[in-house]
Amino acid sequence: MWRSADLTKELPGAPGADVDSASARLDTFRRDPRQHWPLHARKLYDYVARHYGAGDPLCTVAAGWIARQRSDNTQKTYVRGFKVFEQYVREHRVHPLQTTFMLADTFRLHLEIAPTWLRVKGGAKGEMAPTGPPRSDASRANVLSAASSFFGYLDTVSEDRAVKNPFAAVLRPVIDPDYSATEGLTEDEQLLLMVTARDHHHPAAYRPRAYALLLTLYTACLRVDSLLAARVEDLGYDRGHHVLDVRIKGGARKKKPLPPVTYDALLTHLDGRTDGLLFQTASGKPLDEPAVWRLIRSLAKRAGLLQADSIHPHVVKHSAITHALAKPNARIDKVQWWADHKDARTTGRYNRRRGFLDDSPGYELASSLATGLASHR
Repeated sequence: MWRSADLTKELPGAPGADVDSASARLDTFRRDPRQHWPLHARKLYDYVARHYGAGDPLCTVAAGWIARQRSDNTQKTYVRGFKVFEQYVREHRVHPLQTTFMLADTFRLHLEIAPTWLRVKGGAKGEMAPTGPPRSDASRANVLSAASSFFGYLDTVSEDRAVKNPFAAVLRPVIDPDYSATEGLTEDEQLLLMVTARDHHHPAAYRPRAYALLLTLYTACLRVDSLLAARVEDLGYDRGHHVLDVRIKGGARKKKPLPPVTYDALLTHLDGRTDGLLFQTASGKPLDEPAVWRLIRSLAKRAGLLQADSIHPHVVKHSAITHALAKPNARIDKVQWWADHKDARTTGRYNRRRGFLDDSPGYELASSLATGLASHR
């Protein structure tokens, strides 16, 4: 049996039911390592404590696991997946630390049919209901990956070598590496989206921000979370290039060159501001990913794009990569560096996906068929 005593015996207290009060109490314990936990870890601690009590070792183990993740995006994704798993086993009256392979495998089957949670239209603020469609293959794989990562961490911190990961042998959805649910835009469609942001976004006062945001995502080939974490102080100048020093996927930092049109748009957006987040709300609060999601969909609808109802925030980076690869002088190694792909095979997949659509034999066959059909009228 896994022992938690060594993990918790030097922790003189526990975070409370909410993050603010938790932080206040943690500050009183100068030697308590939990005061260094990131926000997502403290929130998960409080969530677990509400269901199992602050004395349960699951609180510290789960939060410590989240604190170990390098990026904010990974922390959020793992917390989301862990909560889905934890709720399932709790409803079956099993403590998460006592999960068996059979229960883990049943959880896999449950994910295939379980509805997702959606906001209730006309309901109270934040009110959610399980009325959405079941998770996609990629989403189910992410949840199972989070649960497996948790038990991998548990094995690392446990002194009991008999501990096994119940998710190690659980089959995960088969994901085709050449498939992407993200819908791409043609260069003309991307240009139309940019023009709409610059000239037609409402309210007009936010046009400089919308235009600068889309230009930076596109020309610097950035993930949304990386751009939203960037600060004005991260703008710089290196070897004749205006650059933005950002933290990319995996936690490393990288200087992204900013073309003149992008840099000028950023200066117009900042309007003399010299500090703070590069993109923020009118009140100075951080701009979040849901806000970017709403912005892009709103612009797509105003531009009349066919993908408007299902367009994804990462479509800008996705389109930037495929457009770069389509250029006559494109070099995959340069696109790989620019797109922050550690593996050249990832860049190659973007190239193949583009070709699967643009060079589909179906177009030539249909053209020949149409000629034949027209001659038989």
